[in-house]
Amino acid sequence: MPPPPTKRASTRITCAPHTAPILRAELEALGWGREGTEFQEEHPTYLQVGATLEQAMELALRLRTATHVMWQLARFRCPSPKALYTEVAAYPWEDLIRPPSGPDSYITIRAHADTPTIDNQMYPALVVKDAICDRMVKKTGARPDAGPDRRGVVLSLYWKDDRAALFLNINAHSLANRGYRHLPHTAPMRETLAAAVLLAAGYDGSTPLVNPMCGSGTLAIEAALIATARAPGLLRPDYAITKTNWDVDDLWQSVRARVKKTGGTPGSADIPPIIATDHDPAALHAAKKNAQAAGVDHLIRFIECDFRQTPIPSEPGHIILNPEYGERMGDAADLEPTYAAIGDFFKQKCPGWTGHVFTGSPHLAKHIGLKPARKRPFMNATIECRLLTFNLYKGTKSSPVADGGGGTAKR
Repeated sequence: MPPPPTKRASTRITCAPHTAPILRAELEALGWGREGTEFQEEHPTYLQVGATLEQAMELALRLRTATHVMWQLARFRCPSPKALYTEVAAYPWEDLIRPPSGPDSYITIRAHADTPTIDNQMYPALVVKDAICDRMVKKTGARPDAGPDRRGVVLSLYWKDDRAALFLNINAHSLANRGYRHLPHTAPMRETLAAAVLLAAGYDGSTPLVNPMCGSGTLAIEAALIATARAPGLLRPDYAITKTNWDVDDLWQSVRARVKKTGGTPGSADIPPIIATDHDPAALHAAKKNAQAAGVDHLIRFIECDFRQTPIPSEPGHIILNPEYGERMGDAADLEPTYAAIGDFFKQKCPGWTGHVFTGSPHLAKHIGLKPARKRPFMNATIECRLLTFNLYKGTKSSPVADGGGGTAKR
């Protein structure tokens, strides 16, 4: 096996729409953006930095809101499909891809083309595959298997006008798939979205977190991972970087060990309370099993109750609800009383706290009856959503207890 490259290369870190600023804040907290680690490119759905392969591995393990971490293999002028074939065929794929006679000799190619020479988005991926396989036949006598399964080397081509770049995907499957959600229950929130919502809300693990209507527990579990500084990528065993022909096993284990040292496994007395409630026993069962799989079940207090009976700790913090909003479950008109009850719950039981409601329905949001201090956009699959933040004052607005966003929360 050849040794892995040690050079620095452009590394593209993708994310969901509207979450790039949150991803940037994550990267800055890890030291990126300073001299020598400047951001090379910023886009609504990705950020790009210069990184070694080792650093790219570490980012795939640490980042909470990233979807994919991709390390650039080559960048070249590409005026035509013929030029694409020539440039791709010049790369030493026999070093990167395992011999076709062995296990994991499989390639998956994703292509994104925005160039006048292409009118079929499937064609560039076919050209890349043919160039790789033709070279592999010439160098090894056989061609690797190729397909969509992402069980070997995963490559992404980005072709814009007459420039193209080819990236190696470190993780292959989305980083949203942490590996702990064994029981998803109904319409669960993706793990990366839950982390982005928590970070956008201002949660950092230093204050209590209450999550009524917790469903399968994703928000509470991600909160526990944040509170303990545990890298979410450590929960999943499968990364495409380990399927290359490069000799990366020792490096990968070294990176994992280093990342693991940054997070602890404290007892529940070591962090502020995290409380998750739901009236559905099946939801609570799923949430507990998922928290157990994530290794944070001892940090979360699960309670079966109507959200209005959720116990509120005396020390103020963040309370986050992700109610149904009539797009995928329930009927919007039937949910109006629920949203009105959320407003009453905030007013009556949560003074001094910062309240948040994640919803995809502007109509239902009005029934909360409170004026949000902030509205932050998100996408939940194909649904445009908002994280509404309410500063819940004790007494009158003139004597606030917790003001996290400069707005008001009175009816």
